[in-house]
Order: sequence, then C-alpha cells, then structure tokens
Amino acid sequence: MSKYYTIPIFIPELACPFQCVFCNQRKISGHISIPTHPEVIKIVNDHLASFKQKDRIVDIAFFGGNFTGIPLQEQEAYLKLVQPYLHSGAIQGIRLSTRPDYINAEILDLLEQYRVTTIELGAQSMDDEVLKKSQRGHTSKQVEDASRLILGRGFKLGLQMMVGLPGDSLESSLMTAQKIVNLGADCTRIYPTLVIKDTALHQWYTKGKFVALTLKTAVEWVSQLLPVFEQGGVKVIRTGLHPSEGLEKGKDLIAGPYHPQFKELVLSAIWLRNLLPLVSELHEQHVVLEIPVGQKNYAIGFAGQNRNELLKKVKSVIFIESSLLNGREVRVKVSD
Repeated sequence: MSKYYTIPIFIPELACPFQCVFCNQRKISGHISIPTHPEVIKIVNDHLASFKQKDRIVDIAFFGGNFTGIPLQEQEAYLKLVQPYLHSGAIQGIRLSTRPDYINAEILDLLEQYRVTTIELGAQSMDDEVLKKSQRGHTSKQVEDASRLILGRGFKLGLQMMVGLPGDSLESSLMTAQKIVNLGADCTRIYPTLVIKDTALHQWYTKGKFVALTLKTAVEWVSQLLPVFEQGGVKVIRTGLHPSEGLEKGKDLIAGPYHPQFKELVLSAIWLRNLLPLVSELHEQHVVLEIPVGQKNYAIGFAGQNRNELLKKVKSVIFIESSLLNGREVRVKVSD
C-alpha cells in the first residue's frame, strides 16, 4: 500500500490582506521568514531524501499564507520551481492553501497550467456572524462560489474549518461541517481556536472579551464533527494544530485547547461514546470487546481513560482486534 507524504513549504502571511483576530501565522507555524527559491529546492530535496518507503505518493504543499494573493508572476515562479519534480515523477501533486475571496478564472488558469492538484480554502466557518466577529473579510457565499469554481475546473477541493471562534457554538460548527460535505470537498482540516501571542484574540482574552474553549469542550465538539465528515466521505487530514516549538514550550500560546495528541483525544472520545451504552447494563461481568484492527489504542483511550471509565461499569474488560470488523464495529462477549 502506498504511503502518502506531504512536503510543506510555509509562506507566512505573504500577501494576506486581512489580519484575522486569531491569526499570527509566524507564531502558529513556527516559521518566521519567507523561503527563498534556493531554500524551497533544499526543503524539497531534504524531504525526498528522508522518505524511506519507495511505494509512495508525494505532494508539495504551499501553506501558511494566501498563495493566490501573491502577484501572478510570483505564483508562477514558485510553481515553476517544483515542475521538474512533477516531470520526473518524484512528486505526484501540488496543493496550496488560500482564501476563498482570492479565487477567480485567471488564477485557476495559472494553477491548471502548472498542474496544481488540490486547492484548500480557509473557510473557517460557514456562519456569517462568526466570520464577521473573527474579521475574516469574506462571507460564506464567497466560500460557496469559490468552491464551485474550483470543482468546476477539475481541482480537488479542501475546506478548512475552525471551532471555538468568536460567536461559535457546537450547532454552528456542525452546520459548517455539513455544508463542507454538501459543497463536495475532498478533504478538510479541523483546528481548535487558540489564543496566540500578539493577536487581536490575545488582547480580547486579556480584557475578558473572549473565552477560549476548554480542551474537554473542544474534544467533545470535534468528536461530533468527525462522524459528519466520515459519513459524508470527506477525508479529515488534520485534527488540531501541528506542534511547533512556540506552541510546545508555551511561549506563544496564551490560552486555548492545544494538545500535541489532540486527534487521539478526539478518537478516544468517539470510542467512549460508542462503548459506554454497550456495557452500561453489564454490571459485575467480565467483558471482551472485539474491535477492528488498528483501533485498539483509541478504544482503550488516551492514557487508558476509556478502559478506566468502562471499569466503573463492569468487573473487567479486554480489547481484542478482529480483522472481521470494520470502522467502529464492536462485538461484545460477557461472562460472570
């Protein structure tokens, strides 16, 4: 089975016309400077040399800014740099992230010419009130219009969302997730809102005008979002911010639900929600739970938390992987 790799090239805040209340891309990504063209080549070569699996699919990804807001000639220069890797077969695709209000026919002509495969839009929310309070500078309709243009030209569409923005709620986030599915996205990323140093949210938080989600609440929200995307056939390719030195050491993180294993916490929460009803009436019994291969760690829970919760209901619990089960199917066996 082919292994998928992404070679990320971060271009912090380049050409971004708005300063969203949550945004300080240099702090979030851990990248301060905009890479020069020789640096881009080095990044690609270093990553390719580090990949061990020969049977692989590799994308080069321009992240961290508003790629299609760069002047067209600069976009073209970056895209030209990586064409030899496409022609040689060293990589199979190019993806980029940008804003929905920076998509038009001329831009898509250029991206098509240079064989861009996936365009990810920072939708963040499909609730116009949330977008307004977050100072995004675009509307949900612009997300919808850009999505249709992208799909109409044959690109794969990614729609990124955030939870816990100003004015957000679980209901609003669930609505956003369903609209991402309905728009035909191939993939999504889900980011909990963090209060990062030197942002408007930092000022609001200090003044008591913004309250970040707790880690528990963020995990609960996202654990309800994931099934929406799974049922809708949308790949969730990132859950939670990628760790950076500033976030890990806490020097740039002021508040909010950051955890380096956020995805594992979310998957654990989904499993616990599925398992608890199955054992709730099995008091004082020994229970064996058969689960699909690859799901054991999530079923047991982060740091064993699910097993500990189940042991409040039953005498003992054992988890066994079965190749006959799929998804989150469970078989329960009991004995006195």
